[in-house]
Amino acid sequence: EQLKFGGQVMKNVAGYDTSRLMCGAMGTLGLLLDISIKVLPKPETETTLTHQCDITQALDKMHQWVKQSLPISASCFNANQLTVRLSGNASSVKAAKQIMGGETLENDSEYWQSIKNQTHAFFNNDKPLWRLSLASNTPPLNELNGDTLYEWGGALRWLSSDESAKKIADTLNRLGGHATLFKNNSKNSAPFHQLSSGLLTIHKQLKTAFDPENILNPGRMYEAF
Repeated sequence: EQLKFGGQVMKNVAGYDTSRLMCGAMGTLGLLLDISIKVLPKPETETTLTHQCDITQALDKMHQWVKQSLPISASCFNANQLTVRLSGNASSVKAAKQIMGGETLENDSEYWQSIKNQTHAFFNNDKPLWRLSLASNTPPLNELNGDTLYEWGGALRWLSSDESAKKIADTLNRLGGHATLFKNNSKNSAPFHQLSSGLLTIHKQLKTAFDPENILNPGRMYEAF
């Protein structure tokens, strides 16, 4: 059955748009035949600032800046350096620089491309790389051994670690987050966060509703469906 949701005019809508279920479903719920994408104009100006600090200080800075509605378009913390990109009109970027301080990073586009494409030195190893998603104000996960790179103000964290999948999942469950094994699955661990019985039931029901014959990537995410 071919279904259509939404339209070509992007706007805020009430309720939950069914098409959003396709994001992250790995093709297990349906095929996307035609997609409308909202694009934004290139910012008038961009600049990147760096601060030398530890992760506790970095998280505090980012949370304070978010409260001030500054034109922050990207953030990253690794190896005791907090890097923040400002994007917008010249006056707003200039005002934000005066508030935030720090040093200006030259050739910043190369830096952000290295983060986006994971060519940065942090990603250059063979350890399992976990993608952790949790509340931005969550403190550093000191109980997990390994190196961590923080993005999205702390809401997205990349963990390069040999810790067991169970320990990582248990830690994220306790904090209300979830983890995905992104690459270098040397231990043949289950790549996706194990679901609670309640969530597993919901996922099975969605799979049955969208794919009653179970022909769309069966077992791609979980053995149960």
